Amino acid sequence: MDSDQPRPRQPLNPFSMSMLACIVGGVAGLGAVVFRAMIAFFHNLLFSGKVSFFYEANLHTPPGPWGPYIILVPIVGAAGVAYLVSNFAPEAKGHGVPEVMDTIYYNRGIIRPIVAVVKSIASALSIGSGGSIGREGPIIQIGSSFGSTLGQWISMPAWQRITLLAAGTGGGIAATFNTPIGGLLFAVEIMLQEVSVRTLVPVAIATATATYVGQVFFGTYPVFRIPTLETPYFLLTNPVVLLSYAGLGILTGVASALYIRSLYKFEDIFDNRIGGSYYRKHILGMLPVGIVIYGCMHFFGHYYVEGVGYAAIEDVLTGHLASVYLMGLLFFLKLLVTSLTLGSGASGGIFSPALYLGATLGGAYGVLLRHIFPGLDISFPAFAVAGMAGIVAGSTGATMTAIVMIFEMTLDYNVVLPLTITVALSYGVRWTICRESIYTLKLARRGHYMPQALQTDFQYLKRASQIMESRIAAIAASTTLSEFAELTIGQTSVDYFIVVEDHTIIGSVSIRAALNALDESAGKRTLGEIANRNLTIVSDDATFVQVLRTMRNRQASVAVVSAGSDPLAIENARGIITKQQIADSIAQGIEVLTE
Repeated sequence: MDSDQPRPRQPLNPFSMSMLACIVGGVAGLGAVVFRAMIAFFHNLLFSGKVSFFYEANLHTPPGPWGPYIILVPIVGAAGVAYLVSNFAPEAKGHGVPEVMDTIYYNRGIIRPIVAVVKSIASALSIGSGGSIGREGPIIQIGSSFGSTLGQWISMPAWQRITLLAAGTGGGIAATFNTPIGGLLFAVEIMLQEVSVRTLVPVAIATATATYVGQVFFGTYPVFRIPTLETPYFLLTNPVVLLSYAGLGILTGVASALYIRSLYKFEDIFDNRIGGSYYRKHILGMLPVGIVIYGCMHFFGHYYVEGVGYAAIEDVLTGHLASVYLMGLLFFLKLLVTSLTLGSGASGGIFSPALYLGATLGGAYGVLLRHIFPGLDISFPAFAVAGMAGIVAGSTGATMTAIVMIFEMTLDYNVVLPLTITVALSYGVRWTICRESIYTLKLARRGHYMPQALQTDFQYLKRASQIMESRIAAIAASTTLSEFAELTIGQTSVDYFIVVEDHTIIGSVSIRAALNALDESAGKRTLGEIANRNLTIVSDDATFVQVLRTMRNRQASVAVVSAGSDPLAIENARGIITKQQIADSIAQGIEVLTE
């Protein structure tokens, strides 16, 4: 009765998925390499007036030949970004990760390949021209776009395409920061719809592959070198030091909420209060960024807040930047220029600015503590490291990622306890002030809401025999409605009847539907004429998901549960599943999670 209906796509076997994940990880790693070279090209050309593909972001950019005209460099970049985004891929605007999340939950993991190309060029130009943004967002889109494209080229179910997309995301993070486990956890916390062996293994393979590719080109050392932490500054023998990390957690939680609110406030200002084209808005936004960059060079000797800002972070972590006043000022200047850059329409990530904000805020906090409690022997770089984790966790909601990534950067087990305290309080305080993260708020403003947690769907564990309505009875198709009414007078134990012809199931009918038909036809019609033939057959051990998929693919409103070798034989019928039974099963699963 339903042989002509479309069949679902068959999933690839685990070995094939592993091979594809390895390819996705390799492309994500190579994408990180190419993307860094593009940033270097634009940065060297625009800041130094030379052509070179080498740029060490952890070192300060020397003063350029332009003098005060360096103010115009971010404006030149803004014009180029506006042209690329306006004409080729509007999705490339912004910080990237929300767009990837949106396509997972609202577009079945389908991303246009052109997005990765435009995003990489536009972001490289934004960062290279001094925009205060991170390089991880574009690399995430490069990896996820390739994973999505591969999942579209090769026939596979949507969940496998999304798994490859998440593998590209994790690979991008892993290659950028040399943190394979952190990349895996980022995919788990932010991207994956489901966490199981079938999804975790491909993502782990991709992150490991991407990390290896990154290490081949960038070396095996962490993204930040912190020599002052080689001594055990994280050994918390004094309870006061432990409490001080709690205070830092509260502080970074407030700062995370400020970061989120500031970013979207500036976005609203440029979208709703500043008239004109995208070109005009972005150029107006980058003009003050250029002024701040020039001011930092003029007054402090370095550009400090331009680009990814790793050089300033390195200064804090190595102790070369120890002024509480300068660190506090740089915190607010970085917050301002990041909000201006992204709010006016740049293309780039928010992860690196979060690290910068955390390092300067945590460092300033540590210096103040050292002055207030000189006997505690406090290392302010240790608080800078914890501050980085606190603002990353607070702003993005990726708490486990923040802890593990910072651990992978420092390779010091002693960071786990202070980082956990800081991250937990930071996330809790931010959530109290602002329920949405920096990623989900953008989508919530569109009406696209993200899940707040990965939860077990208990109904998915059930089989058809546990979902079905077993109170059924068989009745001949030749039975008239009048005869049916006489048979069922006073009968309340059976709601559904299986309509049979020559010992074969041909349809179903409920008492309510039969009585309605009786009123309309004076009882002369037969059950065979009014029976609902829009049904399908499922085995009694079919899972909840298999029942739903079968009913959807065959456009059936009823599923008859059968236990025998001949599923259409009436003696093998065990029960019936309608939308009512499906709704009841889902409601029972929700009760387990909410009671």
